Amino acid sequence: MLQSLRDKMQGWPAIVVLGIAVFAMSFFGIEGYFSSQVESFVAKVGKREIDQQHYQDTINRIRQQQRAQMGDQFDASVFDKPEFKQQILDQLIAQQVLLQANEDLGMRVSDQALRDTIASNPAFQVDGQFSADMYRAQLAAAGMTPDMFQNNIRTSLESSLLPDAISGSTIVTQADIDRYLDIKLQRRTFRYVVLPRQTPTDSQVTDAQVQDYYKTHQADFMNPERVSLKYIEVKAADLKSKAPQPTDEELKKRYQDEIARFGLPEQREVSHILINVPKNATPDQQKVALEKAEKIAAQATPENFAKLAQQNSDDVGSKLAGGDLGWLQKGVTNPVFESTMFALQKGQISKPVLSDEGYHIIYLRDVRSGQTKPFEEVRDQLVKEATSADHDRAYNDAAGKMTDLTSQNPGSLESAAQALQLQVKETSLFSRTGGEGIAANPKVIAAAFSNDVLNSGNNSNLVDLGKTDSVVLRVDKHVPASPKPIAEVHDAIVRKILDERIASAAQEKADVLVQRLGKGEDIMTLAQAEHANVQTVNQAQRVQQGVPQALLDKVFVMPHPMTDGKPQFADVALDHGSYAVLAFDKVEGGDLSKLTDDDRRQLYRQMVQAYGGVETQGFVDMLKTKTKIQIAKDRM
Repeated sequence: MLQSLRDKMQGWPAIVVLGIAVFAMSFFGIEGYFSSQVESFVAKVGKREIDQQHYQDTINRIRQQQRAQMGDQFDASVFDKPEFKQQILDQLIAQQVLLQANEDLGMRVSDQALRDTIASNPAFQVDGQFSADMYRAQLAAAGMTPDMFQNNIRTSLESSLLPDAISGSTIVTQADIDRYLDIKLQRRTFRYVVLPRQTPTDSQVTDAQVQDYYKTHQADFMNPERVSLKYIEVKAADLKSKAPQPTDEELKKRYQDEIARFGLPEQREVSHILINVPKNATPDQQKVALEKAEKIAAQATPENFAKLAQQNSDDVGSKLAGGDLGWLQKGVTNPVFESTMFALQKGQISKPVLSDEGYHIIYLRDVRSGQTKPFEEVRDQLVKEATSADHDRAYNDAAGKMTDLTSQNPGSLESAAQALQLQVKETSLFSRTGGEGIAANPKVIAAAFSNDVLNSGNNSNLVDLGKTDSVVLRVDKHVPASPKPIAEVHDAIVRKILDERIASAAQEKADVLVQRLGKGEDIMTLAQAEHANVQTVNQAQRVQQGVPQALLDKVFVMPHPMTDGKPQFADVALDHGSYAVLAFDKVEGGDLSKLTDDDRRQLYRQMVQAYGGVETQGFVDMLKTKTKIQIAKDRM
């Protein structure tokens, strides 16, 4: 057949066909070359890109934080809403424009500031001291390397450099505080009359009116959409580990392999003096800094080191403490500082050592050798860890197999249940507000009503109910939302129509009374005519027990009474269609003499933070207008 094809591809027809083929391949090949670079950013801020991984990692981190904070009240569906995703992206865009501004202004976070921030985190401390082993263990548990974590912390710190600088330059005077307090602590005196429940002019509701109301407010009278589920579940508590108990030889090997976990590493108590070298320093600048550092090092002794640090060090964090950095161990400082620190003998002071921050003069004050717990003391811990790891492996293996089997056959749970010897369980019908058992779990609700499960009829992805508990589910029955029969809601509609008529009559009455009060009639006389009482509230606060909040909200936004003492009048809607008429009589400023100095200092900090936040947002908005920003909504 190939020979026949070759024989036919001879002469000018073959040349024409070949020419067309070459042209097509050239054209589409060139087009493919130019379009081969597929953009993957969610947003591009100037030259900086926010990639999908960073965007998704941010959402996942916030999801984990909220799940830990809210517990059973956590609602995973919030994270699928477009407005929430946009809010997260806006925050990342703001972060990027601030980082770009940092570069333009030459602002950066020093290695020392980064170390201090990490070392002060209680999660990495043992007995109040930073522990490198704890640091590495915590990061490993979170699936992060030290470089990844340090980059995240550095970015976070750098993102706050400009906001902190703006807040630090915010001016709040005592007059500003007094004005704010005068408004916040202001008292207002008023009188009010709650009008008796009105009788509607027409108390008859016809079937036609009920029918019209039912049609107009159809969404108020619906049976909710409901589903019931079938699901299979893997729980670590129900699994038996097939691995035998570890032997002493295996435990001892693990002990030796991980011996660093069972003791304190060697630690060194260190002080230092930092002579800063500017970023992108010229040779002359570096020479000046070195000469200064050498001069100080020549003067330094164990007795005067603290004083020299207080006088000369550029490390603000340790300067006031005489250069004290506390107890340090390997893995905490930068390599140059660390190698010098561990090369010193107790009581020695180093020559100037250059790092990214500048020249360090290091004083080794004391050494604490490492201590290791004996095997017998940690044997039970090793056994528990080994058996727990085996149990976790059994759970992960079962959950993985359940995921594979249910995705291979997305239209049924039966084959996966048989292969894994699991029972197919069921739920009763429930709505989007949840039900009983696993149907009360927000993640289960979200999966059940997702498009893939509800509309496409597929098995769900693995749904984690806990660290060692997961399910795969599918919809068994689906009951769409449906209008309730009009006969079922007839009486409720009649009540709603009458309530609306009563509220309307009450508002009309209140409006008339306010107009009469404005013309000079006395509120007491009007109240008596309405068979109601006048209530007086003296020196009301913005929130006050025993007074309807609607009245307080209204009176604190009303204009001040007239200079001739004439009150301001208004009507206010209360609960259940009732209305009140109020007369606003008097304003009194707050009593500032009762505030303590601590109260004022706290308020000052709050105002600086609030004003600084407003100014920072304005600064970010300005930066955005000067930055080209592209957003790929389809990748969010």
